[in-house]
Amino acid sequence: MVDDEAIPIVLLHGVGLDSLIWSDLQAALAARGRRRVETVDLPGHGVQPPLDASVTLDDLVEDLAQRLPDRMHLVGFSIGALIAARFARRHPQRVLSLTCMSSVYGRTPEQVSSVRERLDHAARDFEGSVEASLRRWYPRGTPVPSDRIEATRQVLLANDVTSYLRVYEVFASADQQIVQDVPQLEIPILAITGSEDPGSTPDMSRRLAAAAVDGRVVVVEGARHMLPVERPDQLAETLMRFLDDRTGARHD
Repeated sequence: MVDDEAIPIVLLHGVGLDSLIWSDLQAALAARGRRRVETVDLPGHGVQPPLDASVTLDDLVEDLAQRLPDRMHLVGFSIGALIAARFARRHPQRVLSLTCMSSVYGRTPEQVSSVRERLDHAARDFEGSVEASLRRWYPRGTPVPSDRIEATRQVLLANDVTSYLRVYEVFASADQQIVQDVPQLEIPILAITGSEDPGSTPDMSRRLAAAAVDGRVVVVEGARHMLPVERPDQLAETLMRFLDDRTGARHD
């Protein structure tokens, strides 16, 4: 029998970001020891080559299927959550648990219109859309240090814009796919989001967890979208407790 603590936690980032978004969470998880953590850049992001054609959610999943471990606890943030849920549906033998962090789920028509407007803004004025994202994620009075905000800005601005738009197009529409997938998954699922996240709302996470065979929801009070940056310690504690509860492991 394989020791569950030997199975890695794999982290998938959001649109326009890269694996660096996880640095604070990785440190918080390392401080708690025991479990190995791996990160990977999504297609068209970070160290991956630019996308030369439009992509679908399944295209993103199958690209990652070539690069991810054979067995894992899969954690996805924002579009990473959509990819992770679809990955678990297409490759169920490889995913032992699923965490959907700051995930959309079954957008309303008004929410669909809002995300389409953000996509159109990015296509017209990419730098302006970056600043709009930063204001949405880190409003005035945010507890996030200025150097972390600037690091997010630089990662966003470094994107290949065409690749960004192609992946954002998937983000704008693929939540309807996981509405079909989540009820079919027989693994433990954690849905977690911030209470003040206007796009990946607490109601979305509650509905996602309720649709799961074995679902749990956590709403982080006072937090917005960028949980890995805003609340890494709380996120690490919640994630470890979720995994330990599912395996009967100890809590440190």
